[in-house]
Amino acid sequence: MTDRLFDFTGKVALITGGSRGMGREMAKALAERGADIVITSRKLDACEKVAEEVRALGRRALPIACNVARWDELPAMVDAAYAAFGKIDILINNAGSSPVAPSSLETSEQLFDRVVHLNFKGPFRLMSLVGSRMAAGAGGSIINVSSVGAIRPRPSIAPYAGAKAALNAITTAFAFEYAPKVRVNAIMPGRFLTDIADAWTEEARQNKGAALQRSGKPGEIVTAALYLASDHSGFTTGSVIQVDGGAA
Repeated sequence: MTDRLFDFTGKVALITGGSRGMGREMAKALAERGADIVITSRKLDACEKVAEEVRALGRRALPIACNVARWDELPAMVDAAYAAFGKIDILINNAGSSPVAPSSLETSEQLFDRVVHLNFKGPFRLMSLVGSRMAAGAGGSIINVSSVGAIRPRPSIAPYAGAKAALNAITTAFAFEYAPKVRVNAIMPGRFLTDIADAWTEEARQNKGAALQRSGKPGEIVTAALYLASDHSGFTTGSVIQVDGGAA
């Protein structure tokens, strides 16, 4: 497709959690505008399905199975991406999980570690691996997908909210570390009606407590990602952008 505002021809984007939900939507949107895509998630078959969608748009795609929560898996995944495409221009740390705990007292160490490793530790490691190469090369854009839970935490998601608040903090830290050639920003979404929302209650889907009294449409998160990935946001770094419909 032709987009007079966003042209990513010749760019390479790596998207974690790229096989479903917002990750899949962002992968397709970037591919439609010329980018080649590295899709990674835990399940290779799911990544391959999105890769097929990307190739159908005339772009190159590389599906890689990788658990972002596992520190030692990330270097090989990054090396595979660079071996295939020679560079990464856009990194989107989208993989995440927000399991609900019955209470803080009943939160197990296993659950706590799983949430923190996926939502904070993994993105930290991946930003260091990719951001350092970007800074040594032609630069790039890193986008962290946070959550409105970072600033509106609830007891049932305390570890997740804390991990996303930490992700917001290191967004600024990495923006300074890899400046001026690499820009690092975060999107803080509220509820979005991607395929993940199929498991929600109707009340949750309606999201009446938000100022806009609805949940977001996939295209409304994609636009924020396209902006931050593009040169149009050339003077934006270390920022956390809320896209939450005025979540209460």
